[in-house]
Amino acid sequence: MNTTEKILVIKLEDLTSFVMAFAAMKQIRLAHGEAHITLLTTPAFGPIAKASGYFNAVDTGGDMESLSLSRAVKKKKFDRVYDLEASQKTAKIYSLMWPFRPPWTGHGALKDKTPGLGAMHLLERNASLLQAAGAWPDAPTRPGDAPPPDLSWILKLAPGAARLKPYVLLVPGGTEGRCWPINLYGELAVHFRSVGFDNVVIGKLEDAKLARAIQRYDPTARDLTGRTDYAQIAVLSARAALAVGNECSALHLAIAAGAPTIAFYPASVNLTRDGPRGHVAVMQAEDLSDIKVDQVARAAVNMAPTNAVAS
Repeated sequence: MNTTEKILVIKLEDLTSFVMAFAAMKQIRLAHGEAHITLLTTPAFGPIAKASGYFNAVDTGGDMESLSLSRAVKKKKFDRVYDLEASQKTAKIYSLMWPFRPPWTGHGALKDKTPGLGAMHLLERNASLLQAAGAWPDAPTRPGDAPPPDLSWILKLAPGAARLKPYVLLVPGGTEGRCWPINLYGELAVHFRSVGFDNVVIGKLEDAKLARAIQRYDPTARDLTGRTDYAQIAVLSARAALAVGNECSALHLAIAAGAPTIAFYPASVNLTRDGPRGHVAVMQAEDLSDIKVDQVARAAVNMAPTNAVAS
């Protein structure tokens, strides 16, 4: 008789929170070393989730509607569920599974044990949930204490790749009105080129116009906007000398993959609750255009692993 514990982890949407959830996923794997752990997610996250090694199976059918998902979860008879999505959709799945739901860590199930979750950074929030569930008894839950996700394992997706010329990842996309001006990215690209770095622009397909604007300053800059999946962005980031970008999901992925990073955030953002974690320097201003290129260039000298960015 097979007595292996069957565990389901749910994380469906939003790249930033998916990246942050890798820290909790690692702890779940450590806490249930012999269990068969399945991740329920969506197709976009399948490749990078499989590469992590935290899961025995990755189910990318998470874009189904709630009733179908609840039936699918019931059918597989999991012994425990970790809901790292914490959305209305997973709350509905939780309610639809009554009265035969398994122990469930997540939305609504542990509110009384974890007060103030909404005011926490997502890393501390997930740590608190796992602590309450007994999966991480000594979880660091004080503000700023929870460890950031570590995606250094991503390099196994491209073993033995040829050594590339040092390059900087530029991530100019983001929410309108909350971005460093594109002309300053262009001037920064010129600086990086002058000190021996290639420039690589990443982002969504709609960010291609931003890449073209940077190429007007540095025609040799490579435009990979809309041409990379999440796993490929992580590999690029793990090998980058530096990443520079706005408050956006792709930048969180770059940080988690190990790129030393300079991030631009509006002064209104509470970094304790919503800021990035890892090898990152955050530059904040009421008006991001007040952050000058020479300031960023000086910060790059301290962030990059070589002195090649020095002027």
